[in-house]
Amino acid sequence: MALVQRLQSIGLKRCTLPIRALSEQAKLREAWNPNPSFDPKVMTEFLDDQNHDLHARMREFLSTDKFFVPQYDMPLAEERQLALQRLKQLCDNKFISVHFFSTNPTAVFAAHENISIVDGATATKMTVQFNLFGGTVLKLGTARHKEILDGIDSLTNIGCFGLSELGYGNNAVEMETTATYDPETDEFVINTPSVKGQKYWITNGAIHANYMVVFAQLYTGEVNNGIHGVLVKIRDDEGNTMPGLTIHDMGIKMGLNGIDNAKISFDNVRVPRENLLNKESEVHAGGEYTTKITGNNRARFLKVADQLLSGRICIASMSQGASKACMAIALRYSATRLTAGPSGKSDYPILGYQLQQHALIPLLAKTYIYDIALKQIQAMYAKFTVPDRDVYTVSHREIVMMCCAIKAITGWHINTAATIGRERCGGQGYLASNRFGPAIAGSHSSMTAEGDNSVLMMKVTMENLADMAAKMKPRKNLGAAIKLMSTKYTPGVILRGGKSGSGRDIEYIRKIMDIREKLLLLNVAGKMQVSIKDKAAARAARFEKWSEQEQDSVQAAGRAYSEKLISDLCHEKIGLADPSIQPILKKLYNLYLITVLQENISFFLTNNLITRRGAASLRDDFDALVKEIAPESLTLAEGFGITEEMLSAPIARDWELYNSYDNAGEMKEYENMIRA
Repeated sequence: MALVQRLQSIGLKRCTLPIRALSEQAKLREAWNPNPSFDPKVMTEFLDDQNHDLHARMREFLSTDKFFVPQYDMPLAEERQLALQRLKQLCDNKFISVHFFSTNPTAVFAAHENISIVDGATATKMTVQFNLFGGTVLKLGTARHKEILDGIDSLTNIGCFGLSELGYGNNAVEMETTATYDPETDEFVINTPSVKGQKYWITNGAIHANYMVVFAQLYTGEVNNGIHGVLVKIRDDEGNTMPGLTIHDMGIKMGLNGIDNAKISFDNVRVPRENLLNKESEVHAGGEYTTKITGNNRARFLKVADQLLSGRICIASMSQGASKACMAIALRYSATRLTAGPSGKSDYPILGYQLQQHALIPLLAKTYIYDIALKQIQAMYAKFTVPDRDVYTVSHREIVMMCCAIKAITGWHINTAATIGRERCGGQGYLASNRFGPAIAGSHSSMTAEGDNSVLMMKVTMENLADMAAKMKPRKNLGAAIKLMSTKYTPGVILRGGKSGSGRDIEYIRKIMDIREKLLLLNVAGKMQVSIKDKAAARAARFEKWSEQEQDSVQAAGRAYSEKLISDLCHEKIGLADPSIQPILKKLYNLYLITVLQENISFFLTNNLITRRGAASLRDDFDALVKEIAPESLTLAEGFGITEEMLSAPIARDWELYNSYDNAGEMKEYENMIRA
């Protein structure tokens, strides 16, 4: 047979698959819904939102360059080198540049999303090189750092970001590393005072980086001027560790082992005074310190660590890329895996089962809704950082809240999407080449890096409380204060306009989500009140309430803000979509809203924002929407714009062909056949 000869020609001798099965899975996927209601290409254009050319070129490149075919059974050293080489390929083909932050930050996020679909380790090295390291040098550096900046795009200068320490993560403002000015030599002396002060989880640090932005307490004389960033060369041109540095390889992790993480400490490491990133603050020859940043040392820290905001969007973009891939893989396999149907024979796709649909379709809806919201946040961030772009105008506080919210929500979502996707694909989902395992491991990085998700929810609530306090100052806006407070004391039946609650009533659900956010925030605000005159005692009492007594309330308020933000952004954007895709987008949005209600039904019931009958009817609305969306699910997955080559997973392609020879769990031979 021709197929056997083709397999044997590339050295695959054990084949029993008949030629007719080569396209059987493709036929089953087409048969799932031969007449979709929309063009997936129109959907792809809508989801991409901006940077259409970059998305198209990058997808084509990742789909045709065999260098990006996944490899699984690799020695650690080779896996790390492969991640670096892949990043170099992307750089050489101009898919990413540190200067995008000055012209079009959304292009940075687009690059992160696409490479995350193929290789999370390469995506992580990218985000450290171009966002954390490169973006910090770009934004905090000046002309004297141009030489370093010029080598970032080419990877001549590979960098790392030295913020976290062993003993100081979310409270990095208290870090121990010091940079002390020596007026006699006009240098900074970098020191790690203790084991807890060593820089920790430093991506690119174990092998590849030759530069590091070291965040340290900056001393001039006896004065601590707060945390500042200093450029330190950590390796020479031959890759040898520079004198005074100790670099320990952190070794094997639970995933993303293409990343070379390190713990790094400094022992009287001297660097020129000019290595201080001095756009906002300067130490002049002789030791005089000046700064443009108003406020205390914490304000200076927030300014120098500002690149964490775009970092959170980068991680959200990576999470979404992985979530899209997981959903596409799970749905494509579910349409081709046949089991017992009405005839009793294995002729019925598991995607037809309500069990499978109820597990996957709500996750598909969330993936869509989160992606639409994320693109809007990317656009608003771009406007905030590149003011001449006519997109949106938002405050710094709003940007902070949105970046924290979307990073956390999408980080939690990829963990759920990958875990449920793996489960619903049975034993096949357990195979590394089917991609769920790497996605689950990567999701835990998404939940922790650039701020623990639960801590980010605390940040959201804290900023929201500050915003509310500003609005409630009577002299500033008495009307807003009265309106906000009235929400707390108005009966739920009046707030919901007497409606019993319908899952199909979009405006009703949006209204009670808005009420939920306000009530939960007012609840936290009330619980934080203390009647203690002594400032130190009052601060201690508020800390006890915030950290030891009311965290469930704080977390709930952060979630409520995040879910309302996502809902509002999507509602606006869907209304501007091409008319041909609006019907299915509205169904996805409706399903998302019902899911939020179901996940928080106790709150809505106890606050009388929905009746018992309305709550009971949500299940019928949920069932109906899932049933309406399910036939379109494969077309929706196609709307992500991810090619089969980027998905790679055999179960999303021709899994009979993949299992017709001794594949050893790898993809190289399969790709050779498909691409021949």
